[in-house]
Amino acid sequence: MDGKLVIISAPSGAGKTTIVKHLLDSGLNLSFSVSATTRLIRGNEKDGEDYFFLTVQEFKKKIKNNEFVEWEEVYKDLFYGTLKCELERIWAIGKHVLFDVDVRGGISLKNKFGTNAIAIFVMPPSVQELENRLVKRKTDTIDKIRIRVEKAKDELKLANQFDTLIVNHQLDKAKEEALKIVSSFLGR
Repeated sequence: MDGKLVIISAPSGAGKTTIVKHLLDSGLNLSFSVSATTRLIRGNEKDGEDYFFLTVQEFKKKIKNNEFVEWEEVYKDLFYGTLKCELERIWAIGKHVLFDVDVRGGISLKNKFGTNAIAIFVMPPSVQELENRLVKRKTDTIDKIRIRVEKAKDELKLANQFDTLIVNHQLDKAKEEALKIVSSFLGR
């Protein structure tokens, strides 16, 4: 293993994807690990760029063939995972791996890679603010938002399993805090 791993996890709507994009644009030697999922494509997402969109059968076959570093069944038949070939691809080009993964996936990756990885938990200022952000995003039904909020409450209880927490009360400050933490970890 040549490079380091930077793991960004958070409940849905906490701002992790925006922070990940900021880190990718920061000039640190990072490359985004594209996760695999069985969920449907949203909006302008592209297969192989935002996610590898797989059927449940394709995903289960990859599990059976031991092609994942980690994977989770987040909801029934809704899988997310990190393909081993993604890490190999990134390390082959001499970069460090940057993950945007769900909370349990982040814990799995940290446990697997230990001190070669830093796990950062992005915390919403409150559960109410998280719900407001999900509503404003307009990508989910009210029922799906309720499910996400309930899941977030459980995920917040796992925050202490991460190396560091960033409370995303003000996005610009959270992005700069993440940049400072990751720069330090990568020795820059």
